[in-house]
Amino acid sequence: MITVKAPAPDASPADTQQGLRAFIRSSEIGIVVLASAIGVLAGIVVVAMSVATQFMHELVFGIDSGQRLSVVTGIPPLRAIAGPVLGGLAVGFVSWFFFRRRSQPVDPIEANALHGGRMSMRDSIIVALQTIGSSGSGASVGLEAGYTQAASGLASHIGRRLRLRRADMRLIVGCAAGGAIGAAFDAPLTGAFYAFELILGSYSIAVFVPVMAATFMATVTHDLLAPALLSVEVPAIGTITISDLPLVVLLGSACGLVGIVVMRAAAFVEAGFRRSRIPAYLRPAFGGLVVGGLAIWIPSVFSAGHGAINLYLGMDTSLGLLAVVLVAKALASSVSIGSGFRGGLFFASLLLGVLTGRLFIGLLTPFFPNLVGHETLFALVGMSSLAVSIVGGPMTMALLALEMTGNLKLTLAVMGAAGAASLVTRRLFGFSFATWRFHLRGESIRGAYDVGWIRDLTAGSMMRLEVPKIEADAPIAEARLKYPPGSTNYLVAVGPNEAYAGMVPPGALYEPDPGLDEQAVAEPAPRTVRHLLRNADKMLLSNMSVRDTLKLFDEAESEALPVVADRESRRLVGILSEAHAIKRYSEEVSRRNRELTGE
Repeated sequence: MITVKAPAPDASPADTQQGLRAFIRSSEIGIVVLASAIGVLAGIVVVAMSVATQFMHELVFGIDSGQRLSVVTGIPPLRAIAGPVLGGLAVGFVSWFFFRRRSQPVDPIEANALHGGRMSMRDSIIVALQTIGSSGSGASVGLEAGYTQAASGLASHIGRRLRLRRADMRLIVGCAAGGAIGAAFDAPLTGAFYAFELILGSYSIAVFVPVMAATFMATVTHDLLAPALLSVEVPAIGTITISDLPLVVLLGSACGLVGIVVMRAAAFVEAGFRRSRIPAYLRPAFGGLVVGGLAIWIPSVFSAGHGAINLYLGMDTSLGLLAVVLVAKALASSVSIGSGFRGGLFFASLLLGVLTGRLFIGLLTPFFPNLVGHETLFALVGMSSLAVSIVGGPMTMALLALEMTGNLKLTLAVMGAAGAASLVTRRLFGFSFATWRFHLRGESIRGAYDVGWIRDLTAGSMMRLEVPKIEADAPIAEARLKYPPGSTNYLVAVGPNEAYAGMVPPGALYEPDPGLDEQAVAEPAPRTVRHLLRNADKMLLSNMSVRDTLKLFDEAESEALPVVADRESRRLVGILSEAHAIKRYSEEVSRRNRELTGE
């Protein structure tokens, strides 16, 4: 008898997915492989968005192929105004159509701070398309926010499909964002520290290799597909001397002040539009009208400013022109962001920093003739310092200067100036642009540190459903019969509809009543439970975070507190002890520390 063995069935997509998940979770090599693949995707995203934006510039404004919009002169005034206005209408309509009844899309910083790296792929695609439309139509915004949004959204989608753990989700979102920045500037170290400082909120040995793999692969992918697409040409810098360092720090401080002005201006414009009667979907068009009007005379305000930054890094120009361009670019960027265009201030801050640095040295040269020839040096220092003020990430910007120039001494000067800019911004303002916008929305996020688990660890998630309770108007004798000594450590009194009335110390049920004579003491006390209530106004809400919960325990000086559905109804839903809340908080802190160190 001949037995024919049936061929093994092909692995199903579910089996393949499960195998990948197991490989990633069980091996550090697995997460590095995944990070590398995400880096390749991030590089492709950067190239695709950049090519699409340049195509829009050529189509909308009629410029030659490969020309940079921010340095082109002679654009017809009608095109200069119509481009941003029509682009604003398109961006405003898309925002109204997709987000009028939904919360605003989550960016990588918010995702990693609050949501464990979870982002909507759909929302990320929409934001990326809006960013292309905004920058492509001439609005004074950069593409970097779109790069990181699209790449991180894609990484988050992959992570959800693989059902990765919270720490791994946050890591691959950081890999994607860092890879996008690395590809955008041909600077893998810059991208890596962008991920560490701004997206992950921390640095550890455990995440170093995956992040570096992602940024390296993203940069290589970009170089293979479009090597000169986003290049910044840096002229000769000159020699850095010890005498330059005090001026470098002073420039960093000045850039911190300029950054604060730009961020407040953007918030002021946004608040002004909200107070106006202009519908939200029309606001970007009005912002485009302002940008287009400025661009008729000063084309440098258009788009991110890649061409303009190359121009002002090397061109010797008058102080008056530098001041005018600086003010116009700051105004155009503030109006663009405040009116509702999609994009960020990353590249705009670099250009503003170059202008500030050139203006700074131009004002000092008459008093310090030895500064002649140092224009590019101070322009680069200003570039990095102002970006630190607005974007954040001192090491990120210092490494950007290093990878642009290969000059270590310049990097040290930039670090000094970046430190000054960061100190001034934190002392006088307290936020980067991203966290400032969170603050305006009511979110107390200072960075991408993982604080979402604190919100997830709520009183409702920790409470016990079985609650020892008694009617508040029940006689004390009844309470004694129902809860004999030692039967419970805490007792909750309720009113009609299970409404919380107060806590009853079980021992108080058996304390003698000083108002009764000795004979009466032996009999059941005639009073009700309501006479024994404590902490009637102290209650936990089911959505209260563990930190707020522990704070309330401290205020109430109680071993346990009730959990209610809401303050209006005071309906009892559970009970939570302080000891259990402290235990769960300590466990989660230990878990996050282990994730941070890779244990």
